[in-house]
Amino acid sequence: MMINWKKAIGLTAAVAMLVPMAACGGNDSNANGNAAASNSNEKQTATLTVWAPSEDADWINDMEAAFEKAHANYDITWKNATVSEGDAAKTVQTDPSAAADVYMFANDQLGTLIKLNAIGEVSEDVAKQVQDQNSKTMVQSVTGADGKIYGVPYTSNTYFMYYNKDKFSADDVKNLNTMLEKGKVSYPLTNSWYIPAFYLGAGMQMFGDKGQDGAAGIDFGSNADAVTKYLVDMVANPNFVLDDGTNGVSNLVDGTTDAMFSGSWSAADVKKGLGDKYGAVKMPSFTADGKDFQMKSFAGSKAVAFNPSAKNPQVASEFAAFLGSADAQKKHWEMREIVPSDKTLTDLEGMKDAPYVQAQIDTIEKTSVLQPTIAAMNGWWTPAENFGKAIYNKDVTADNYKDQTKTWMETENKEVKAQATEE
Repeated sequence: MMINWKKAIGLTAAVAMLVPMAACGGNDSNANGNAAASNSNEKQTATLTVWAPSEDADWINDMEAAFEKAHANYDITWKNATVSEGDAAKTVQTDPSAAADVYMFANDQLGTLIKLNAIGEVSEDVAKQVQDQNSKTMVQSVTGADGKIYGVPYTSNTYFMYYNKDKFSADDVKNLNTMLEKGKVSYPLTNSWYIPAFYLGAGMQMFGDKGQDGAAGIDFGSNADAVTKYLVDMVANPNFVLDDGTNGVSNLVDGTTDAMFSGSWSAADVKKGLGDKYGAVKMPSFTADGKDFQMKSFAGSKAVAFNPSAKNPQVASEFAAFLGSADAQKKHWEMREIVPSDKTLTDLEGMKDAPYVQAQIDTIEKTSVLQPTIAAMNGWWTPAENFGKAIYNKDVTADNYKDQTKTWMETENKEVKAQATEE
């Protein structure tokens, strides 16, 4: 639904700090999200449609005002709409002609957006900004199969573990088997974004070495059977509780469970509910068939992109880069505690006292795999969800898990390779 936010016409002191030094003609303009052309005094009139989550309405208003302040020669009319990062590609598909000029997106949609020609390759200057600001994983998260960069990351996107420190020690949370012996653990086993953590940790490889070869399909590795058997046993454990996507935080807070897996979006509720008992760490290991494996979650980013079909692509590109700038990320943290992807922003006020911040950083660096962004990945989700449900519903058992795993692997590769042929 379209929401027209009032065009910002002034700046508060807090927003004034966001104005790049480049506005005065400095040499750091590109690092702050401004293309070289933005230094021109040529008067430009532009209309930009911007998509962002409803929770970011105030932040977007502030950024638009700051961008105008930094570009006095621009006369911009803003048309803002509420579209979440996770719905960007779906909304584009509904009506590509009505797609926003600038939008925020979850990077797992990159392949689809490229296929729709709805996302623009960043300029050389903005590519340098992305590379200077971000870790290798974050840069790769917005890099297409063609090796080009699309979008400017502003936060990492992954999941890790929250736990009750009164129930588990710092040593306990290193291994899931230990935790399942000592307390209640919930996991979204029927969610196809979460179930691969076990198989990835045991050697599964998706779409070749770089995750960009759709024809390569999915190599489940030699430990797939052992992992499935582990999950069958986990479901049978009375200390396992299914997180159905609605009860994870509430169960942890009310004591039904002692640990759960989620991302930074759950931090505020967990902190409010557990107080001093709240802990967060990177993914644990698990022991299956006598072997230790490290759980690995999918990692990606949330980023800002511009539409190459925009009527004012230069201005759109500059504003997208501006939203991913260090100053904008700093303001994002201050307003909503969105953890910056910028490597220089590790000491912001409040970050060191937030356990989930370090958990997210550690997970990205040590216990994650970059989620493939190619369109072939679209074939993964439904078969994986169905297999997770089959394990939880005990259709996969200690007697048939090898045959069931084989059938699932065949189904997955059939689906992902069918998607690959359409790329």
